[in-house]
Amino acid sequence: MEAPLLMRESSPPTESDDYLEVKNLKDAKFVLCSETVKLWKIAGPVALSSLFQFLTVSSLNIYAGHLGDIVLSSISLYLGVISSFYYNFLFGMSSALLTLCGQAYGAGQVKSTGIYLQRSWIVLTMSCIILLPTHIYATPILEFLGQDKEISELAGNYALKAIPSMFSFAFILPTQRFLQAQSKVMVITCITFVALLVQNLLLYVFIYGFDWGSTGLAMAHSVSHWVLALALVVYASCWCKEGWSGYSFLAFKDLLPFTWLSLSLSVMTCLEQWYSTFIVLLAGHLDNPVIALASYSICTNIQGWYLMLLLGISTAISVRVSNTLGMSHPRAARYSFIVTMCESLIIGISFMSVVLLCKQNLAMIFTNSEDLIRAVADLAYLLALTMLLSSVSQVISGVAIGSGWQVMIGYINLACYYIVGLSLGYFLGFNYHVGLKGLWGGTQCGSVIQIFVLILIIWKTNWTKEVEQTANRMRIWGSSNHHKEMMAI
Repeated sequence: MEAPLLMRESSPPTESDDYLEVKNLKDAKFVLCSETVKLWKIAGPVALSSLFQFLTVSSLNIYAGHLGDIVLSSISLYLGVISSFYYNFLFGMSSALLTLCGQAYGAGQVKSTGIYLQRSWIVLTMSCIILLPTHIYATPILEFLGQDKEISELAGNYALKAIPSMFSFAFILPTQRFLQAQSKVMVITCITFVALLVQNLLLYVFIYGFDWGSTGLAMAHSVSHWVLALALVVYASCWCKEGWSGYSFLAFKDLLPFTWLSLSLSVMTCLEQWYSTFIVLLAGHLDNPVIALASYSICTNIQGWYLMLLLGISTAISVRVSNTLGMSHPRAARYSFIVTMCESLIIGISFMSVVLLCKQNLAMIFTNSEDLIRAVADLAYLLALTMLLSSVSQVISGVAIGSGWQVMIGYINLACYYIVGLSLGYFLGFNYHVGLKGLWGGTQCGSVIQIFVLILIIWKTNWTKEVEQTANRMRIWGSSNHHKEMMAI
């Protein structure tokens, strides 16, 4: 392993240099300023693009809410269960691409990333085909899970119409990861903003012009997402020459190992995000499930806007850690985590304060129902706490993806979220009859335990050893192997 270069006052470090050990306030200030610039250069555009993409989901909820409480509840059930299941599965599988592309880019093996991208398209498309029954049989699945019959039928009807939007993510997610790993994030922001405008224009025309109801919601969502998918693919294949060397049959080689790698690295994301799906399912068993599902959906939408900012930070720290490990810079990886964690906590405290100050008006953008407005205001304290906890957990997730720790953290998530969190939430929500507050509040206890465990693990991490493991990963998946395969062909 190449020894890291030292930071000198007379010669500021370049991208090829690692930091010296921080020993005084001046060193700390230098690292803080340097890492902040590098962080937000990526986090800002990614947060904006993520926000625009999430607003396409929020738009559905807003239009659905004005079509009636029962429509909002059914769309919320689809988005919270069926859509959450497949999206987080695909999102988790695409995290393999961010790990491999980020570390390959840092190690100078940029040409490998185009092959990884094409393999990911193939693997995620096959995954969508396998996941088709979740949409075709959505109504019986939801009824089997104990959801209200009328809400399940409406959600299942919507799921059939939303099948095209599912397949669009097989191209959107890998291409975004491919571009993010190379810090090409502004183009994602611009394309996502255009897709958001297209969806809202179509929603207005389909709902208020043609009066198509939930059919209009599904059509607008699918069309806008395919606009996003096609635009990203065209840009990656036509204008991103640095990491793209053309379509290749090498993408079809080693599909099984790549699939297993993607599946193993998706464990962390799936276990973390499906946690919310179980809360939605349990909320459907509470008294007055329409109010419970709709109020929780409004809270998760508000939280989702904030999570898009955190997703930008998470992606930025992931890119930063994977790049620095690929460049053999262990100190830069460690310091970037510390700086990002501190800044994320400050942001979390700020947003928590805003929620608590505006709790009486949070739901008004989604509904005119006085019952829902009161229910959301009653959940504001839990929403604020969840935002603060997310400020920490998203940074940890970014570090895990950048380092390739997804499998290990998946086991920790399984224990903290499902064994502790859901058990406690069920006990408070149903046995103690605290309702949605008890269900949601109990599950957050699992998040607290997970955060403490993972911070301890990251704090004890030997980053020099992580550099060595990255070098080994690049030897297995690197461009040298692709070159040998090309020569064989």
